[in-house]
Amino acid sequence: MKKLIHFPYESILVLGLAKSGTAAATTLLEQGKKVRINDQNAKESDANVKQLKEMGAELILGSHPIRVLDGIEVIVKNPGISYDNPIVTAAQQRGIPVITEIEIAGQLASGPIIGITGSNGKTTTTTLTTEMLKQSEKPVKVAGNIGIVATDVAKNLHPNENLVLELSSFQLMGVDQFKPKIAVLLNIFKAHLDYHKTWENYKQAKYNIFKNQTKDDFLVYNAEDKSLIEAIKLSKAQKIPFSVKRKQSDGAWLDNESIYFKEEKIMERKDIVLLGSHNYENILASVAAAKLSGATNEGIQKVLSMFTGVKHRLQFVENHCERLFYNDSKATNCLATQKALSAFNQPIILLAGGLDRGNGFDELLPYMKHVKAMVLFGETASKLENLGMKAQISNIRITKNVQTAVQEAYEISEPNDVILLSPACASWDQYRTFEERGDMFIQAVHTLV
Repeated sequence: MKKLIHFPYESILVLGLAKSGTAAATTLLEQGKKVRINDQNAKESDANVKQLKEMGAELILGSHPIRVLDGIEVIVKNPGISYDNPIVTAAQQRGIPVITEIEIAGQLASGPIIGITGSNGKTTTTTLTTEMLKQSEKPVKVAGNIGIVATDVAKNLHPNENLVLELSSFQLMGVDQFKPKIAVLLNIFKAHLDYHKTWENYKQAKYNIFKNQTKDDFLVYNAEDKSLIEAIKLSKAQKIPFSVKRKQSDGAWLDNESIYFKEEKIMERKDIVLLGSHNYENILASVAAAKLSGATNEGIQKVLSMFTGVKHRLQFVENHCERLFYNDSKATNCLATQKALSAFNQPIILLAGGLDRGNGFDELLPYMKHVKAMVLFGETASKLENLGMKAQISNIRITKNVQTAVQEAYEISEPNDVILLSPACASWDQYRTFEERGDMFIQAVHTLV
């Protein structure tokens, strides 16, 4: 395993375990570091805690006493822990750096890193890029916010292997020296302000993906996102734009018939099977990152002619009695649901609702022209009902949950209808994760069938 040469800390506090904290603590202990672990919910009887204790970790569990900072040089924070946590606040007041596990992964990775971030489209772009490299017979592994801990993958990476990382703003906010060879910035919209507190904080977290890049690195960016154009002027990397509207002679682009990288035609649009006009941005970003990493046109063509989407992201589930069921449970905000609604020209029965964060839904109104009926659930059902009334949708039902919504939607559907789960809300009022909500939808569809 590669040594942490540029990690000048010996006494480290790992704040919060879960998967990333456990991986970070394990790796640091393997590197001979002095590790203290503080977690409010973990128990000494937990298997991962027992193993870390046997490796020599100091454990302080069940609460967050300020004394956990005594003698500490750096904090490796679980991304889910907010920066207004008392331990984090006290550490910052003492001048103790606060980083995330991504920082360790970046130092351990022997091969080039492709880092992908954005408010929407990260998982699709990460998956497409990875598959394009695989189909081009380029060694590649994937990790990060996609559900695989980056440190566990990075420390076993071979020098010739690419590491594709999906990176959230939570992870990037804790960046110090992390530097991908290729950074991909898909888009940026207001999101996670409950965590970041301000729009500026959120944007800066995203921009951390390129802050350490040099002239030998690449920054792939959305040339149509005005929020990015000014920010990337600060980047020292070689800038590679992508655009769904204009030719980009130094990047990725498309016309009515084909997609291109620079002046090279990659493939015809009619052969791409991924649904949704918004996915062309994800496709172009993936093509740029993959081509910069040595992918072949044949490998890219093979992926785009077969790839139908990532689970829970406008995922086609079933054609039952000429009704098309789509699972877009990952649509936890209005922007994502706007894109889902824009993907269809046939009649839609929209299944929506979830956690009430205090926002309204009027921004969905211009996208409701194909919605013939709504089946609503969760804390925001009444707010979404008001949206439906403004859109002059006569058939609106409120039901118990996603499972009952599937049955009710089918009862009012007709052949050629799309039954679309695109909640426009987080899942936490009824489900632990958007994945659980999406799985319940899929199960209900299969039960119906």
